[in-house]
Amino acid sequence: MTTPPPPRAVLDACVLFPSVLREILLDVAAAGGFTPLWSARILAEWQLAAARKGPQAAATAQTAIAALRARWPGAEIPAAPEIEARLDLPDPADRHVLATAIAGGAALILTRNLRDFPARRLAPEGLCARAPDDLLMELWLADPGPVETAVARAVAATEAASGRAQPVRPLLKRAGLPRLGKALG
Repeated sequence: MTTPPPPRAVLDACVLFPSVLREILLDVAAAGGFTPLWSARILAEWQLAAARKGPQAAATAQTAIAALRARWPGAEIPAAPEIEARLDLPDPADRHVLATAIAGGAALILTRNLRDFPARRLAPEGLCARAPDDLLMELWLADPGPVETAVARAVAATEAASGRAQPVRPLLKRAGLPRLGKALG
């Protein structure tokens, strides 16, 4: 009996920035929880969001994006303007995310902006939008090890960068993972 491959999931820019959330998601992906996908435009949106925080944040994002592309060389899906042109979403600026998911054969869009991706618009494409907290809770309940390891790495990295202790629950809450923080805190 073969195990099915992990689901393919497009990571929206809002889950790539901030870093704690991104690192947890990518560590869980590396452990086989899902296969991450994105487009050059999604990465550019992340870069733009970081640039609003200042030049140092922009430089950090640029470095992180280069590392991301090196770590996941097959994850970047080419633009699909022909798909994007036929899509309709509440925010037209999000059509490229859905087009990336369709072009990449994804099952999920991981986003913190669920209302921008209504189920009635995604279902005909065989897709659903999920909040990272919901997906990580589901994966943790099924197999706690990879999620706990990813969280421990994120906590250690944040502690090293800040020079102070980082309790799990508040750190995960700030990262947009309140349910997971409550479960692990």
